[in-house]
Amino acid sequence: MDLHEIIVMQDIIELLKRTKPFVENRERASHIKVKGPADYVTKVDTDIQNFLAKELGRLAPEIQFMGEEEGLHEMSGDTYWILDPIDGTTNLIHDYQHSVVSLGLYDKGEITLGVIYDPYRGDVYYAQKGKGSFLNGNPIHVSDAAALDETIISIGTSPYDRELAEENFKRIQRVFDKSQDIRRTGTAALDLAYVACGRTGGFFEPRLSPWDFAAGMLLVTEAGGRVTNFAGEPLNLLKRGGVVATNGKVHEELMGLL
Repeated sequence: MDLHEIIVMQDIIELLKRTKPFVENRERASHIKVKGPADYVTKVDTDIQNFLAKELGRLAPEIQFMGEEEGLHEMSGDTYWILDPIDGTTNLIHDYQHSVVSLGLYDKGEITLGVIYDPYRGDVYYAQKGKGSFLNGNPIHVSDAAALDETIISIGTSPYDRELAEENFKRIQRVFDKSQDIRRTGTAALDLAYVACGRTGGFFEPRLSPWDFAAGMLLVTEAGGRVTNFAGEPLNLLKRGGVVATNGKVHEELMGLL
């Protein structure tokens, strides 16, 4: 039986929606552990990861699991979930209300399923390879902007890697000068979802991990956009690296500024 005959998208969506009470638990969000510079984990992160690892195991026991709180490590199989239990942990700590749960399915070298759940707005962005991208059941598409001066661009600061800041802020200045404006939500997964549904024309961040971009990159490509690294090459789905996502039409112009 084909893997995607086993996995029912609505089951995955309903499962991610069940994480909302975890996100709303401000007492658990106040339990903070410092992993590195500007890199935090709360009890909410670990609660959601433990919950989803268990429930996904029940839904599809043959699929392995990689979660952010385990870190990058060698996987023995060729198919596994890639989870960011809370993308936007710093936002969560401050109750900034821009944090999402991001889940992608890596299957034999490509991402074939992605779901991003925004518990604050009740929004679910999802895509399956070859089937398009959707927001709350409605098809979504990237923007029609033909140039940077017709759109806004989301940016990421890679706060865990402060040595990249000087060069990155120069990039941000160049993009700001050429675009209508810039935006930063503090969650790369949500930024990618916003590219997919046409709210922004593009997004870039110099260093992200697979759980940050796995679901979002599929959303963008299935919505008609383009996702590459800073050299214009396909992303390495199992390593950290730079990410550039656009509607496709402004990709070369944006890349020229990075």
